[in-house]
Amino acid sequence: MTHLHLGCTPWRFPLAGGADALARQAALAEELGYESFWLPEHHFGADAIPEPLMLLAAVAASTRRIRLATTSYLLPLRQPLQAAAQVAVLDQLSGGRVILGVGRGFAPELFEAFQVKRSEKRELFAECLAAMRAAWAGEPVGSSGVRLMPEPVQKPHPPVWVAALGPKALAQAGSLGLPYLASPLEPLETLEDNYARHRAACTGAGHPLPDAVPVMRTIFVGDDTVHIATVRELLERRMAAMQQQSGALVRTLPRRLDDWAIVGSPRQVRDAIARYRERLGMTHLVATRLLLADTDGAEYEDSLRALAELASAL
Repeated sequence: MTHLHLGCTPWRFPLAGGADALARQAALAEELGYESFWLPEHHFGADAIPEPLMLLAAVAASTRRIRLATTSYLLPLRQPLQAAAQVAVLDQLSGGRVILGVGRGFAPELFEAFQVKRSEKRELFAECLAAMRAAWAGEPVGSSGVRLMPEPVQKPHPPVWVAALGPKALAQAGSLGLPYLASPLEPLETLEDNYARHRAACTGAGHPLPDAVPVMRTIFVGDDTVHIATVRELLERRMAAMQQQSGALVRTLPRRLDDWAIVGSPRQVRDAIARYRERLGMTHLVATRLLLADTDGAEYEDSLRALAELASAL
């Protein structure tokens, strides 16, 4: 079986403690053998991360090997040439370590605040990405014929993965021939169907299947059965609270903890990873602390160490 690429998201709030605190997390992940460090983009509220590339630039200075990645860099909100330049600068700063996960966004208040028509988000996404790829390729921009500088280190550009939720988004990701990055809350059975849709869209558009099959999961590994039971109960309670909210997205949330999280002993986690690899062909596993964000950070770091040890033996 092919090598499993292991990634993680920050486990302490990215802006708490400034750039040093974020960089220390990425440096520890790199030391433990994690191959990618991921930041989402979301706006408004206490946990907002409106500019993930700026935060990853801080990480670039304190790491050497780990890939710097976004889960959902929102293209409909951005001017294409400026976005292409920002990504290229980060790729230069990091020596060619960027993975750009791109998305469209879904919250109505987001589009209202940025004065973008929600009904046009897919078209804006496609137009922005096409313009960014053209700029990265060195094509002239506008009637003046200027070209983007600096160019990204990676050629023709950093890997682009498409965050997608729902049939239309999956079809768009497949039509571009790009890897699909799923929501961390979709059950394994749903992911099987989604990846089948994505593969069909890729082949239907004449593209080869992407090499990367990434999966994001809330993961906690431990030997203490009592503590593991406590973590499972906490996650189940928080998911139940989310399910009490309204909205179309909430109605799609999974019911069982094991549908969306991997929590257990090293043996149980190893077996769960094996299921994902067998059923999805998973090549990249990104550990996230979703719904565990305010739990003990030191315990979570122990879990990350245990996960890294498991992955190295797979």
